[in-house]
Amino acid sequence: MHGRHCPGWCGCLNLKQSNKSPVVPSTCRFRPQPVHAVVHRRCGWIDGPCPRSVSLSQPALPPRGSRRCCALPQRPATFMRKPQISVALLLSLLIGAGQAGQPATPGAMAAYAEQLLDAQKIAGNGPGITVLVARGDQLLYKGARGLASIELGVPMQPDYLLRIGSVTKQFAAAALLRQIDDGKARLDDPLSRFLPDFPNGAHITLAQLLNHTSGVKSYTGITGYMGNPVRRDVTTAELVNEFKDQPVDFPPGEKWAYDNSGYVLVGAVVEAISGKSWHQAIDATLLQPAHITSVHYQSGDRLFKDLAQGYTLNEQGHAAPARLLSMTQPHAAGALIANTEGLWRWNQALHGGRLVSPASYARMTTPEGAAQQASYGFGLFTGKLRDQTMLSHGGGIYGFAATLNYLPASQTTVVILRNSDGPGFAMDLVARKLAAFAIGEAFAEPTAVAVSAGQLKSAEGLYARDRQTRTLRLKDGVLQSQRAGSGIVALIPLGQDRFAVPDSLAEVQLERGDAGKVVSMRVSSNGEKDGERWTLVGELPPESTFTTLSAAQMQALVGNYASPAFAIKVFIDDQGRLRGQAPGQPSFELVASTPRQVFVPQVGAQLDFSGESGPAPSVTLTQGGQTLVMPRK
Repeated sequence: MHGRHCPGWCGCLNLKQSNKSPVVPSTCRFRPQPVHAVVHRRCGWIDGPCPRSVSLSQPALPPRGSRRCCALPQRPATFMRKPQISVALLLSLLIGAGQAGQPATPGAMAAYAEQLLDAQKIAGNGPGITVLVARGDQLLYKGARGLASIELGVPMQPDYLLRIGSVTKQFAAAALLRQIDDGKARLDDPLSRFLPDFPNGAHITLAQLLNHTSGVKSYTGITGYMGNPVRRDVTTAELVNEFKDQPVDFPPGEKWAYDNSGYVLVGAVVEAISGKSWHQAIDATLLQPAHITSVHYQSGDRLFKDLAQGYTLNEQGHAAPARLLSMTQPHAAGALIANTEGLWRWNQALHGGRLVSPASYARMTTPEGAAQQASYGFGLFTGKLRDQTMLSHGGGIYGFAATLNYLPASQTTVVILRNSDGPGFAMDLVARKLAAFAIGEAFAEPTAVAVSAGQLKSAEGLYARDRQTRTLRLKDGVLQSQRAGSGIVALIPLGQDRFAVPDSLAEVQLERGDAGKVVSMRVSSNGEKDGERWTLVGELPPESTFTTLSAAQMQALVGNYASPAFAIKVFIDDQGRLRGQAPGQPSFELVASTPRQVFVPQVGAQLDFSGESGPAPSVTLTQGGQTLVMPRK
């Protein structure tokens, strides 16, 4: 049930990086950091959704209390060898010929999609993906790669069912809005009207549950909960009891924080009104009337034909069985399964006005109040693609990830599902490229041009914007960009002071003053025209230096550290390397600058261990200018 593009439910440390090799999912106490590339915006149950693809320039961490979701970092697409790149480039030119400004035909769309997926190097003997692109009622492309079952060698098929994680949230939101349309509730009703015993329920509105501004603590962020507890079957009441007495993250309506508990409560309200389980209500009021037959609740006592198995990938891309969980746990925050066609039909019904009233749909797709900073409506993120509104949500849950996107102006749907969690190809980046091509405004692949060392050197310095800083540094002939709390990115020179960010759609544009000296830069994300201005404020700070720790020094850091917001395990792997790991997430590399200070190099997160010698009593996580202290457990 990852959310906006975060793994499943929610909860990741933003130890992720752009679309690069994964680090650690952010525990949504911290917002996944947009390094310099598009950040996967999966959000969901397991790790919680993450706000839309984070822009390069937005603050690394939102004022906390901010979403309890995570955005999984994505692995950069693997580049082909030169001969292959040339072929791919030629193919892209042929595909694009005559297409500029014209919506793609099915033939052109299929050729482009196949080329784009080829570049992702999805192993034929590993977990797979399914992809669908459509415009209105016209199917433009449907395909699959990889395996649905590695053990049995079963190839993935386009119509196979996969868990969709937090994409479930828009179904739950629509179910409640349908009840509101029927006069059975109002968006400003207090939660206490339907769950009278819920603490502070008189001050929490249904609208605040729907847009993640209730302040209720996300149960997937409770320390230790994502381990063995999620394997248990629970009723709605039992699940609510797991978090109802937890301290709130903030007063209702004050902030935005991705919150899986909020959508469990949405499901509970739907049940209280309908007298049915939340998923039975979705089926009866939404799916059946729309004749959608390939979206289901994955109940534990039912077999589903063509259901793909789920896997988890480690840093090297090796697959293992996904962690176990009862599908009663994700609840209305992420327990549905679907295939790509079912989600396409869902988009047509929801956005075509067949499920909720125009007034409810407007509220669903319009961020309001504290949710505006995350561009979150009700179960949907709002954004832009080539100047068109784009409505989307991602999902992540043990063994699976998903992204569902819709462009209302062109009625374009793009769906990507994968039967693996952990490192993977850049789903959101690929989805945006597919959508742009479908509407006739394809993104061009960046081509490096020769730029003199002097020109590159003139860009060096420290840049600032809204108390955030970023450096540009020339190293080994390459201009590198690093935002405070993020990883280092080697920029691709495009000429005329423009640079592309690898494995993303982001660009950097230098701005020079009257004397020809660089005075600022514009950073744009996701291929959009608007950009944020960063002003040159000073000279380069010195580079960080790293050191090798002795076995005794590493052992002093080894242990489990936790706070109510997040937890981390520090350990020494079988190769003698110091590593860290958040609950339910892949481990990540740690490098030391001193015996008591280590970094996650891919994203620039910093861990400072207390004490001068012996086992460290606590560790302080610093990322994007914000800190979190975690005592040793």
